Amino acid sequence: MLRVAVVGSGPSGCYTAQGLVQQDPSVRVDVLDRLPCPYGLVRYGVAPDHEKIKSLQNNLRTVLEHKRVRFLGGVQVGGPGGLPAARLRELYHAVVYCVGAATDRRLHIPGEDLPGSWSATEFVSWYSAHPDSVDSGFVRSARSAVVVGVGNVAVDVTRILARGAAELSPTDMPEAALAALTASRVTEIHMVGRRGPSQARFTTKELRELGALPDTDVVVDPEELALDPACADPSALPAAQRRNIEVLRGWAATPPKGGTRRIRLRFFLRPVELLADDGRVGTVRLERTAPDGHGGVVGTGRYEDIAAQLVLRSVGYRGVPPDGLPFDAGTGTVPHRDGRVLRDGAVAPGEYVAGWIKRGPTGVIGTNRPCAKETVASLLQDAPGLVGRQVPDDSLPVLRAEGVEPVRWAGWQAIERAEAELGVSLGRSVVKLPDWESLRAAARSALSQA
Repeated sequence: MLRVAVVGSGPSGCYTAQGLVQQDPSVRVDVLDRLPCPYGLVRYGVAPDHEKIKSLQNNLRTVLEHKRVRFLGGVQVGGPGGLPAARLRELYHAVVYCVGAATDRRLHIPGEDLPGSWSATEFVSWYSAHPDSVDSGFVRSARSAVVVGVGNVAVDVTRILARGAAELSPTDMPEAALAALTASRVTEIHMVGRRGPSQARFTTKELRELGALPDTDVVVDPEELALDPACADPSALPAAQRRNIEVLRGWAATPPKGGTRRIRLRFFLRPVELLADDGRVGTVRLERTAPDGHGGVVGTGRYEDIAAQLVLRSVGYRGVPPDGLPFDAGTGTVPHRDGRVLRDGAVAPGEYVAGWIKRGPTGVIGTNRPCAKETVASLLQDAPGLVGRQVPDDSLPVLRAEGVEPVRWAGWQAIERAEAELGVSLGRSVVKLPDWESLRAAARSALSQA
């Protein structure tokens, strides 16, 4: 019987587990996660007002409730106090790492570390109730914000900043974040891209949502659209980019309606410095860029200052070296061949990767399906040579003997009940538990009821 550990319970981990149990009727899969909650970025990365996308959790739930799949939350693999990767390898015939890309790319400009300057991921983690996040007073005292980046995450944080209490209250946003955003005085939000609108990474669906926000004007400068040669005749562009330009052109031709909030979409501007005001960010200095004729941009030496007390950078993610695995610092991924981990160019038996740590932070949630499928095919092809190695019939007693007490599925269900009860008590729907202490307490309640 093939026993496999999948490290990470987000989409790539769940799709890997699903592929294994569907294709091999005897395989047993343990899905391990550092957090006591499953679903990865579907729970902690998808914006709380995107209920349709968040409903993907129901599909992932079906995988984790499969009779040959077991969820083991609260298990740290590698790192201080964590289960060493080498030890995990001893407990299973194969280990698949689906650990994503955990850090943000930086701007590498002066003033980036000033108070008031954060990564978009830090902001998302806060309003998504990730237990590692802290209330850094993101919107406190801020009146104007600059979001650096023109991808879907940048659109998400821009939209959340512009939302009011009526739209945010029905979500599962934690109470403290809801209160802070409801009291926010941010009325001006600039979303800035260093290249042109034809190269923006947001999807048209996400982009259009900005125009549907109540009491909010979306402003686009027609002169900045004109700087992009593709905007004059977008017919040669892929359909998604053509649709984006159509939306932007529509906004550029529409006068503001006098909303209390304003979103400005800016192009061909790159931040070069964050300037302080009373010890925190007060101004973003940007350089005007121009197309270089090769798909990139060059600086023009002309600058513009935008007053902002909140700066959120959303310029991409980067993988971090998983303990005990080789790592390519250039790509931010684990070297692999069809999902098989490579050590010094040779396949490492029984070690695999899927998701962003395999291919880099690219694609959408659905991209993880073919990625996992490839890794599963490699693993099952290798299975005859893996099952001969002796491993425990059940790793759980071994983990417990070594001081690891995983959160089982019943513990996660107890967390769900606690979040539903919290929502009722606050006159809302489900409200996420925002910290490690409350999550662990809820999970322990399942043990007392067993």
